[in-house]
Order: sequence, then C-alpha cells, then structure tokens
Amino acid sequence: MWLINSSVGRKVVMSVSGLALILFLTFHACMNVVALFSRDGYNMICEFLGSNWYAVAGTVALAVLIAIHFVFAVILTLQNRKARGANRYAVSAKPDRVEWASQNMFVLGIIIVLGLVLHLYNFWFNMMFAEFANGGMAFATGLSATDGYGMMQYTFSCPVYTVLYLVWFAAIWFHLTHGFWSAMQTMGWSGKTWFNRWRCIGNIYVTLVMLCFVVVALYFAFCGSCCSATC
Repeated sequence: MWLINSSVGRKVVMSVSGLALILFLTFHACMNVVALFSRDGYNMICEFLGSNWYAVAGTVALAVLIAIHFVFAVILTLQNRKARGANRYAVSAKPDRVEWASQNMFVLGIIIVLGLVLHLYNFWFNMMFAEFANGGMAFATGLSATDGYGMMQYTFSCPVYTVLYLVWFAAIWFHLTHGFWSAMQTMGWSGKTWFNRWRCIGNIYVTLVMLCFVVVALYFAFCGSCCSATC
C-alpha cells in the first residue's frame, strides 16, 4: 500500500493525522475556555465526556491517531537520516529561510509526548480512568472524577506543574505552526499563491488555539481558588 510503503504516502499519513489532532486541540481549547465562565458548565462537559462508551471510543481513536502520527514521524526521521548518510555530520550554515521549528520537529515531538504523559497522569488518570477503577473518585485528591474544574485548580495551584505545562504549550505551538502549512503543502493545497497565505492562516489559528490553553492555565495558577496540593 503506497500510504505505508512510499515516502510521499507516509507524509500524507502524517499530514492527515496531524490536521485531525489540530481539530481535536481546537475542541479541547474551546472546552477549557468554558471553565473561565462556569464551573458547573465545565463539569457538565466533563461528565458528558466521562466514562461513557462514546467518550471511551473517542479516547481510543485519539490514542491510535497519536500513535500513528508518532510512529510515522519516527519512520520518516530515520528515513531522512539514512538518506543523508555521512552528510548529516557535516558542519554547514543553516539556510536563512529554514524555520527553527522545521529543523527540530522531532525534538519538539518528543517534548510534546512527554508533556502528554504528564497530562494523562494529571487528568485522564484521575478522571476517566478513576471512574472505572476508583469508584468515581480521583486518586489522591479526594475530588470527584467528574470535577474537572477542581482538578485544574488542584493541578495549577502547583507552580512546577504550571511551568511544565507552559513549556509544553510552547513546544506544541512551535510544532503546529510549522506542521500546519507543511501539511497543506504535502496535501497539494499550497501553490505559489497560497503558500504564504497558509503560513499566515496557520500561525494565527494555532496561536489562538494555544492562547486558550495558556490563558486557562494562568487563570487557575493565579486566580483560581487554591486547593491543597504538594509539589
């Protein structure tokens, strides 16, 4: 199958899975913004997306999507390294027009995966998983597993977690601002006219999405009611 066996096919898989993940982040960001206006409204969403079968199915699908994106990223990186051979060790000046993010996409991806593990521990483990395994109560916090608002208060009351999340958000921003227009180019939707347009659209779109996450994190770090937390 050309999507798996050819370099172009692998890039298409990377692009489609990446764009799908951007759409998920957009939904997640909009969901988080609700917490700025209504605790009950946000927790209602958390309960709706709790341990219901459709939420579990969506979580599994999302995990598969992330795994596909990561695996193909590794394959393409190793393929590129093999193609360059010994030339990759040569010292050369970096082209002025090459973005920093484009030269460090794999490193940014590793940071994003590590941040994802932390995020899963802080929220998924204490919410959806806790509904199944801990009688509907979050582990070690004494909060209801559907109290997403309380979980954000608890998590971002710890300065270490706040800083780690901000670093994670920055890595995602760098990764996506390059990944967005690169995906459009791979899909053949970026000719001479639209190349710079997609870059501009991508930068604005990704910045707005990531600002939603940053604003929510800072709100709970500085303005949220303090929960007892140790870090």
